[in-house]
Amino acid sequence: MMKIALVTGAGTGIGKASALALLRAGYGVVLAGRRAELLDKAIADAGDLGAHALAVPANVADPASVKALFAAAFARFGRLDLLFNNAGGGTPPVPLEDLTYEQWKNTVDVNLTGAFLCTQEAFRIMKAQDPRGGRIINNGSISAHAPRPFTAPYTATKHAITGLTKSTSLDGRAYDIACGQIDIGNAATEMTERMARGILQPNGQMMVEPRMDVQLVADAVVHMASLPLEANVQFMTIMATKMPYVGRG
Repeated sequence: MMKIALVTGAGTGIGKASALALLRAGYGVVLAGRRAELLDKAIADAGDLGAHALAVPANVADPASVKALFAAAFARFGRLDLLFNNAGGGTPPVPLEDLTYEQWKNTVDVNLTGAFLCTQEAFRIMKAQDPRGGRIINNGSISAHAPRPFTAPYTATKHAITGLTKSTSLDGRAYDIACGQIDIGNAATEMTERMARGILQPNGQMMVEPRMDVQLVADAVVHMASLPLEANVQFMTIMATKMPYVGRG
């Protein structure tokens, strides 16, 4: 029986790479994101494997949109074995006191509330299906451990994702639902292009930071997903080896 995955933020970057890797690993994949044209492009890039993919434009911050997303996924595939809560974003790098309420709320709505809403819908499907259970992987980020300058909303939500991961893992235990978190540092995507030009460090200097191939992240997601449900990678950190994170940088 083909396993079914749903990936949010699947139109670009880590989400797209992971969706394509899951298709190559034999999954049927639901690609969710705000821009339909990017989802369609991702499926086209999958070639013949695109026959096992479904694009569903969705806004994870909108409860009605999330319900419609999971309804469409279930209508097409009839079950759900994996949810990758990947959708997320940040705010402009400005001083904390200059951020607007709307910027704060939008980041919380997408990064945290969106993951919660998707987790709720995944639980409802995974608890009821036969065979029962499934796996949820949350995209945490290195910011789940340590902040960059001027990233309070993003960092706060990624710390909160760690709490959501632990609660999901605990609450899913009775229903054979495993939950783990992947914390990613400097994958080479559109979001991290500025790191190749130079990014602000805590000491006020600008520094070019090493990045790693995003395919390595996608392969790590597939590895986490491939475990039997009696085993779980609770937390994985995958990062560019020489990025300024460990110790004092």
